[in-house]
Amino acid sequence: MKSKYSGYMGKIMEVDLTTETVREYPWSDAQRELYLGGKIMAARILCDHLTGKETAFSEGNRVVIATGPLTGTGAPSSARFDVSALSPQTGILASSNCGGSFGFHLKKAGYDALILKGRCRSHRWLEIDEDRFLFHDADELWGMKVGQCQETLAKLVGKKKFGKLCIGPAGENLVKYAGIFCDERAAGRTGLGAVLGWKNLKAITACGTKTIPVHNPEKTTQWCKKWITYLQKHPLTGEQLPRLGTAGLVSSMQMLGILSTKNYSQGQFEDFDKVSGETLAEEYNITNKGCLTCPIRCARTVKVQGKNVKGPELETLGLLGGNICNNDLQKILDWNYELDELGMDTISTANTIAWAMEANEKGLWDNGLEFGKTDNLSQVFEDIAHRRGIGDELAEGSRRLSEKYGGKEFAMHAKGLELAANEPRRAVGQGLGYAVSNRGGCHLNGGYLVIMEGLGLHMDSQTPKAKADLTMTFQDLMETISASGQCLFTSYAFFPGFLLTKPNGILTKAVNAAAPHIGRALRLINKCPRIAAFHLPIFQHTKMIELAVGMKMNFGRYLEIGERGYTMERYINTKFGISAANDKLPKRLTDVPQDPGNPKTCVPLETMKKTYYQARGWDPNGIPTEKLLRRLRIL
Repeated sequence: MKSKYSGYMGKIMEVDLTTETVREYPWSDAQRELYLGGKIMAARILCDHLTGKETAFSEGNRVVIATGPLTGTGAPSSARFDVSALSPQTGILASSNCGGSFGFHLKKAGYDALILKGRCRSHRWLEIDEDRFLFHDADELWGMKVGQCQETLAKLVGKKKFGKLCIGPAGENLVKYAGIFCDERAAGRTGLGAVLGWKNLKAITACGTKTIPVHNPEKTTQWCKKWITYLQKHPLTGEQLPRLGTAGLVSSMQMLGILSTKNYSQGQFEDFDKVSGETLAEEYNITNKGCLTCPIRCARTVKVQGKNVKGPELETLGLLGGNICNNDLQKILDWNYELDELGMDTISTANTIAWAMEANEKGLWDNGLEFGKTDNLSQVFEDIAHRRGIGDELAEGSRRLSEKYGGKEFAMHAKGLELAANEPRRAVGQGLGYAVSNRGGCHLNGGYLVIMEGLGLHMDSQTPKAKADLTMTFQDLMETISASGQCLFTSYAFFPGFLLTKPNGILTKAVNAAAPHIGRALRLINKCPRIAAFHLPIFQHTKMIELAVGMKMNFGRYLEIGERGYTMERYINTKFGISAANDKLPKRLTDVPQDPGNPKTCVPLETMKKTYYQARGWDPNGIPTEKLLRRLRIL
């Protein structure tokens, strides 16, 4: 349905994989104003169709691939798209965000989103060439690793400019944590690659020559230049991320005691320097790369098997480093490439391996895996992707393994999704985020409060005070950033640079000291976001939507859209049985102090959960109230 707003192509297409037919899915400007795009658009579409009876591997599970209105407008770091569906890993709503070029080319073909329903009757891949939707036999592609598949697609499409996404052997074999890959980027978390594998869909390509409209091109260009300059001068987005990438956080996490080590039994790894971002930059990095329209360029390029490939991010370094007691950085580079080629999420793979090592150590499961002994892991990864031997069981993830063999207290997941590399007993707000996150143990969907607890600012990391309200605010802001089509790293510049470069300054110390006491003020804004009817000078996102899209926007409205999206995802999950009982962490994190001499080094989860539910307007059982759902126009 054509839009009066710019930034949108005005069409969402529903693709029936069973009948290989396509129809336009109705979507109005009123809905664009409420849900913006991306993952929030996807949540609305899925909310209208999911009843609570579907499973990930059922024809009723639709997959929504959605762009945001800023995708393709030239806005900084706006080459993002979202994939949403029920997750085979968690059994609830999943959303996975991805860079690469597919979202841009989908819009150039004339579409804001795709809805995939049904199941292909045989192995297929889908080619989108503007008005043509062509299904092709995929037997030639089936079994190919990600790189070979993408190279073959380029030959089959026969065009220089096109976008593609595909799955690897892990997705084909329904590994619960298989991802979807675009160029060298991944929608890696929550196992949505297995959903495409179950649907017998190996790949999708998109190309076109349509113009992506911009509301005010001249002012948008001017604002982009101003914003890019701001990002490039900021100490995080202009210095740390370009110089070291996310890997630069390894050393900071070690100092803070939040670097997951030996399956999260510790927060520091004695050989951290051997797998740090500094070592990666000095000894292995060839050059920096970035996604389309990204001025930050946080990606590393390293040499593996004679090829220049994408290097590992922080989570991969931490979880395939200290968390399995490995100090060999070259092995991590190799494994990162191998797992991408197989089509698997490095976070869940590494965590599942760490759980298996501890289960073996404790005599729960004789599997041959041991901390510090890693020579066999490349073969183990191949076995997981092809479900051979112990790989068939490891492919199920740590939650299901712990339910079978025991060891639930050290299965490091929330709602079935394995945690990121931030060990939360010395960053308790991050622990709350893991527990209440809609998609499970995700540091980003959890609000990434660790940036306030040491990785940016340095507020008291052990206190529960204000953590619930801060978590809600950050979650809602990050929801809308994702929905707009932008990378979350653009939010790193939210904090004025001097707060980071002058940690001992009087003003910085005052901000850190005041942070635990701002809960009530944040609660007021969270409850009544429309009172924040202004643009924040340090938050350029709202003005960009006005200039590029032509939609009225301010900080409060932006925040409310995020709240609507986050609450709607929770509402969907309640259809599948999610409540306060599921917002939990492994007992290792809530009951066992990281420092035996300091009982505060646990996550006081129940205290923070109670406040968090009050802040969100959910009932004591963690269910959004009907009053809230009606206020947010979800019902």
